[in-house]
Amino acid sequence: MQNKNFDTLIIGSGLAGFTLALHLAQDKKVCIVTKLSVNSGASGWAQGGIAAALSNNDSPERHMHDTLQAGAGLCDKEITYLIATKGPQVVQWLIDQGVQFSREEGSETGLHLTNEGGHSVRRIVHSGDTTGNAIQQTLIEKIKSHHNIKVFEQHIAIDLITNEKGSIHTDQNNKRCFGAYILDKQNGKVGTFTAQNTVLATGGASKVYLYTTNPDTATGDGIAMGWRVGCRIANMEFIQFHPTCLYHPHARTFLISEAVRGEGGLLKLPNGEQFMSRHDPRAELAPRDIVARAIDFEMKKRGLDCVYLDISHKSSAFLKNHFPNIYARCLELGIDITQEPIPVVPAAHYTCGGIMTDRNGKTDLNNLYAIGETAHTGLHGANRLASNSLLECLVVAQAAAHEIMNLASIPLTDFPDWDESRVTDADEEIVISHNWDELRRFMWSYVGIVRTTKRLQRAQRRIELLREEINEYYTNFRVTSDLLELRNLVDTADLIVRSAQLRHESRGLHFSKDYPETLPHAKDTVLKR
Repeated sequence: MQNKNFDTLIIGSGLAGFTLALHLAQDKKVCIVTKLSVNSGASGWAQGGIAAALSNNDSPERHMHDTLQAGAGLCDKEITYLIATKGPQVVQWLIDQGVQFSREEGSETGLHLTNEGGHSVRRIVHSGDTTGNAIQQTLIEKIKSHHNIKVFEQHIAIDLITNEKGSIHTDQNNKRCFGAYILDKQNGKVGTFTAQNTVLATGGASKVYLYTTNPDTATGDGIAMGWRVGCRIANMEFIQFHPTCLYHPHARTFLISEAVRGEGGLLKLPNGEQFMSRHDPRAELAPRDIVARAIDFEMKKRGLDCVYLDISHKSSAFLKNHFPNIYARCLELGIDITQEPIPVVPAAHYTCGGIMTDRNGKTDLNNLYAIGETAHTGLHGANRLASNSLLECLVVAQAAAHEIMNLASIPLTDFPDWDESRVTDADEEIVISHNWDELRRFMWSYVGIVRTTKRLQRAQRRIELLREEINEYYTNFRVTSDLLELRNLVDTADLIVRSAQLRHESRGLHFSKDYPETLPHAKDTVLKR
């Protein structure tokens, strides 16, 4: 494959990457690499919306307070306030791009604001119950038509290129990123994509678990690549399990939005009994970690396959207007939410930790940035507040764009091509699928909603065995997309387990039966190579 050079290489095609690309493309030559299509990322799956202090009874301070409460003492206050203050501005930017948010006649903002768990007021700007898709489709049209943006679909990054790969010798303090080796999935060729600046915007790692609300692309690629070149990783033990994923054999990744509970949905046992008030005074409007643990507790205690989310007491017109996508999808599967409750279970949803960055998305390596779910800015702490994720994508992407626009150019040296001279085609690719399945099952069983020291030790031993097999496979055979994703998932699983083993307390999304108390002082878990 011919080597390619750009001003900025963006790996990933979610809201964070698109926002950055559109801000840079005024003056920069931008490349977006996505391993499926431009609309395959997790951003397009977001049902809820964007949290922003827009109403007269709200404020950035109040938004920050709610975020800090959900984050269980681990949010960075400065970052949290900064992002909360930018909410109205980034919502207006999306409106200026043409995004059609749900409206409400007579409201002070003209927008319909909904509520979600953990928020003290209505502040969620949304587009029905398909907000992420509405935003992504609007931005995709602009991305595709922009002359300064080149999109490579069906391409997956293998590893980042740093000084160590080229002819420049440098010390760790001046280590730089110069791009990445990229596999074209359609022809199996590997190309060298060099760039003045490289941005990891690959999303989270929830596919490391057996049950998840995420698309198949969420394999921790950016986090694993950043770790392999020496970036610090923080708080990977905090994996958010969304309380309400539809329980149905033909819809294992369909999310039932937080807004259903925000608009009055009630969680019930099969006999119709409500149970959330036994776990938290806020009942259904408690933060996600509390609701997910409550459901997990009730299911295990009673031997249930699922619980039920009931909003059938609302009018049919209300439900069809507020939740058209959920109504239609459930109806396809034989569930009429206007007449009956929805069977739900918790599922892995969001990676609160990631590559450590500053407020502009800058990592430990010069000219390498991480934005969106791949990054750890300090906003989410030990538990992400609902609808803060799209907000973070927008704010940090804009900040990263501003910094990148003002950076001086760096000389790009010659880097060696990808070397396939000592590898052959794989002899038994079934090894990959078996290892993938084993990894996701033991991560679900041992590193899920409730953890113990023994469970984590069991997971760690299995990770070590899998890594040996995968490294041998990676060394001897030509790379494939499945192999690269499995390699990244194993690295990410290792980071999650190691982080969980270091936290000797229960806080936010991390609950340990061996350490059920919360320590008086909150500290981040930081991993260094």
